[in-house]
Amino acid sequence: MNMPAQAPGSAVEPDGLEDRLQRFATIWGRAIFPVTATSLTRSEIERHLLPLARDLSDALHARPFDPAPAHRVGAALVTAHCTDPDALSRTLGVVDSYLVLYCGGDGESAAAEELRARCARLQHALAAGFAQALRERTLAEQEAIARSALMARSFAEQALHATEARFRAVFEGAALGIGIADLEGNILEVNGALTRMFGGLEHHVRGRKVSEWVHPEDAPHVWKLYGELVRGERDHFQVEKPFYRGDGTVLWTNLTVSLLRDAEGRPQYQLALMEDTTERRLLNLRLRYEATHDALTGLPNRTLFFERLDKALSATDGSRFGLCYLDLDGFKAINDSLGHAAGDRLLVEVADRLQSVATRPGEMVARLGGDEFVALTTGTDTEQQADELAHRILAALATPVRLDGRELTVRGSVGIVEGPAGERGPAEVLRSADITMYRAKAAGGNRFERADPEADARAITRHGLTTALPAALDRGEFFIEYQPLVHLGDGSVHGAEALVRWCHPQHGVLGPDRFIPLAEHTGLIVPLGRWVLQEAVRQARFWNRSHADGGPLRINVNLSPTQLHHPNLVADTVDVLERSGLDPGALCLEVTESALIGADEDLLKPLRQLAEMGVDIALDDFGTGYSNLANLRRLPVSVLKLDRSFTQSMQQHPIDPVDLKIVEGIVSLAHSLDLAVTVEGVETGAQAEQLRELGCDTAQGWYYARPGAPDRIHSLVLADAV
Repeated sequence: MNMPAQAPGSAVEPDGLEDRLQRFATIWGRAIFPVTATSLTRSEIERHLLPLARDLSDALHARPFDPAPAHRVGAALVTAHCTDPDALSRTLGVVDSYLVLYCGGDGESAAAEELRARCARLQHALAAGFAQALRERTLAEQEAIARSALMARSFAEQALHATEARFRAVFEGAALGIGIADLEGNILEVNGALTRMFGGLEHHVRGRKVSEWVHPEDAPHVWKLYGELVRGERDHFQVEKPFYRGDGTVLWTNLTVSLLRDAEGRPQYQLALMEDTTERRLLNLRLRYEATHDALTGLPNRTLFFERLDKALSATDGSRFGLCYLDLDGFKAINDSLGHAAGDRLLVEVADRLQSVATRPGEMVARLGGDEFVALTTGTDTEQQADELAHRILAALATPVRLDGRELTVRGSVGIVEGPAGERGPAEVLRSADITMYRAKAAGGNRFERADPEADARAITRHGLTTALPAALDRGEFFIEYQPLVHLGDGSVHGAEALVRWCHPQHGVLGPDRFIPLAEHTGLIVPLGRWVLQEAVRQARFWNRSHADGGPLRINVNLSPTQLHHPNLVADTVDVLERSGLDPGALCLEVTESALIGADEDLLKPLRQLAEMGVDIALDDFGTGYSNLANLRRLPVSVLKLDRSFTQSMQQHPIDPVDLKIVEGIVSLAHSLDLAVTVEGVETGAQAEQLRELGCDTAQGWYYARPGAPDRIHSLVLADAV
């Protein structure tokens, strides 16, 4: 094909889109001009192609993508009499080489890959439109030929010479292959086009019987239709049928067979019209391959894999499936450190290894994208087969890969989903495999895990809660319950701890253990924590106004590790206190012991600033971490909250004396450091009395009250006042 000197990969001058479209149409016109059957000049052809080029460019960038305009472009070529097969081949070559180059624009590599994939689909649609339009025109010619043949037979006696000349002109000059046979299937006559289709040797065609042209790929109904035709039950049929040529190669055709009747309507001959579709079929197969295979590794891509998976899941008769979802561990680090070219070579090597181990009947490997691969096995014993396939995959990755003189260790995490066909769809199966793969990765990687429906449900719920968190805060779905803090000395209400809840539209009221870790992970904990602080401080200010004669009620608010590291912690707290008018001494911020393990001065500085303002800092869940009692001296805390695990034994009789000694020692140490001691999880009166005797200052738990609405705390306070 004669193309311009510029290579497909070279840079394009920053002209306007219209200039680039004009250049594209010029290249297109030069490519097909030598082989067109039209009387137009080359410049006229180029002007004709410009709007078609514009249609292709618009289709390339359309959202959503629709290849239909390319189908119309192919039909327009036929309308313009550009019907030579070379015109189609050269057109597809120009589109493949120059459409993205001139009309793609600048973008990321991922966008360029999408445009190349779109370009391939546009080529497929263009070829299909060309073929359909050519076929429709050909069928019109076929009908004219058939009518001419019938006319020649019907008027043979009246105008034998003229009709014979006309028939021969049509018969021999037609571009389609034409053959005439009797009702027994004996081939009586063929034209030159049909002879050339079969290799140019007339004796290989004439004299043979139609029944000899059976091919293994014949559709099941072909010979049924043929039988109906020769019996006079139908007048014509059209099928796609392959034939063997004399040299053993295969000729693919669009075959139309018509029944010719005599003047009385009795069946007399059969007329076959053949269109050679071999090249077009090969082109379609190539385009199909490109559309269903990964360009980098050559493996089946997501499209083909979903087709195979859907087929496997739709199978019956006790069929089962096993799916292994593989994600490489640490691939991003390799990509970032060695570059994308090295990463691509690594992916190719991994693909080759996977393909070499998934060779048993019913097994296939595909690349979904990035460093994600899937392997599918089908059969009747896939439970064992899936495990064996996962073992083979991990074993194949065990050998280091050499790249640019380096040995790279390749590890992978595999999630396995296995079960009977007919119960789940492809999307559900792949989602379960993806979730399971991440469980394997979370467990350390280089291993496989089997799907667990309960774990899947939890993961799906977590994902749903995570995505719903931001909108939930905006919609006001969070609320606060308060649990009273009680003086063990006189039983009066000392204050309350603010505990946030989520009133979820589907799951009901959720405790903090269900969503605080998710808020930590997404960063939403900072705005959520500020909202909790604002609401709790506002409520404390209301209580103190209503209870001025009994001293201020303290409000305890929890701080997460993420909030501790936030640079605006002190400023936000000061702002909330100033806006509400609450005295800093009425606020206690609770920090878990584990969050302060190994804390340096940079982390402790904001807590020291808050403590200097008068805000109490409580060390929450004391005793659950790696407790370093000596470390208490350097922490800016004023309250020690003893974890409930230390006092649970006090609910039973007799009380373990060792537990008593431990609690007594902690209380004594805390008081020696001027720290107040609060105990969580008090559930019985005996437990409360024992803690009072041990010297604990305050307590909270179900013995006093469960967390509830703020007015319940107000009622308790009023009762104390009486």
